[in-house]
Amino acid sequence: MGSHDSRPGSSGIIQRDDGSMEKEIGELRRSRPKRPDGGDFTLSDVFYFSRKGLESIVEDEVTQRFSSEELVSWNLLTRTNNNFHYVSLRLTVLWGLGVVIRYCILAPLRITLAAIGISWLVIGTTVVGLLPSSRVKNWLSELVHLMCYRICARGLSATVHYHNKQNRPRKGGICVANHTSPIDVVILANDGCYAMVGQVHGGLMGVIQRSMVKSCPHIWFERSEMKDRHLVTQRLRDHVNDKTKLPILIFPEGTCINNTSVMMFKKGSFEIGGTIYPVAIKYDPQFGDAFWNSAKYNMVSYLLRMMTSWAIVCNVWYLPAMTQMEGEDAVQFANRVKSAIARQGGLVDLSWDGGLKRDKVKNTFKELEQKKYSSMVVGDDSSD
Repeated sequence: MGSHDSRPGSSGIIQRDDGSMEKEIGELRRSRPKRPDGGDFTLSDVFYFSRKGLESIVEDEVTQRFSSEELVSWNLLTRTNNNFHYVSLRLTVLWGLGVVIRYCILAPLRITLAAIGISWLVIGTTVVGLLPSSRVKNWLSELVHLMCYRICARGLSATVHYHNKQNRPRKGGICVANHTSPIDVVILANDGCYAMVGQVHGGLMGVIQRSMVKSCPHIWFERSEMKDRHLVTQRLRDHVNDKTKLPILIFPEGTCINNTSVMMFKKGSFEIGGTIYPVAIKYDPQFGDAFWNSAKYNMVSYLLRMMTSWAIVCNVWYLPAMTQMEGEDAVQFANRVKSAIARQGGLVDLSWDGGLKRDKVKNTFKELEQKKYSSMVVGDDSSD
């Protein structure tokens, strides 16, 4: 029987140490006598690499980040977890009462509030958009956005604790944050206004986007434009260069991760220039599962799950502003920002691309891992 992983945000069946494979194999080789003919590799190394391979097959670092976070104890919601198997009669009765409260009392109130918030957002931004450009228009636009996002947050019973408010993103900057859920936008915009970036949608989302852009310079791209990297970068750079415009809100991971980890930040956000304002978001899973598994739930089903949870409780940390150092490229800058967010939020810092949620591993990344693995196998062995 395997024991539980002791690392933050992990509750798997594999016991893994915090050290890297390179460190582990190095310590293993130092603990045994040196070969008389030189070199590091011995046949017994096969057992170590075989064990690591089997561990990765049973439970890898990537795919478990795209499923709901496992809990230490059941939170009386529908979802259970691998760590809790027995439900007593008392808990069953409490769960039944909870269903009545969540679905018959809380859910109707929350849906009503959310509908009011969205309706006022569409109407308010449309009306403000009719005014000529001026400071009054900008002030009214920010007022409407804040009011409506706060109503929507109440519709989710969101309880948010903001830390280090003196570091809040400022105009002309770029706010980057780890991404767990679409409601990350509501959580952050509940405390300040941002210029949103995204693809143009149809339906209700399209109506909201068109009304919002009338009163505030949000950046919406057509599907064909999203493929033109230079066009996207230039439009974002033009926005950042105007110090009167709201800070851009970007989630560099590009997909939702399950509240336990931070995965690779795409370098595009860090090639624009300007000041980066990192933000760490961490939800409390005891009151509701905020992670959106888009492969399992559509947006409507997900929002219904949110509105029938006990509450959405989270902490938001505003980190000190960061700028690109001399001699530092965009990838290194992105990794430095990601590491700072992971440390503050108590999240596992992973180098894997979140795009693996839907796509296969690129050949270049496979080759890089193969070279690293090969160097570990051979070690300092220089014999032919």
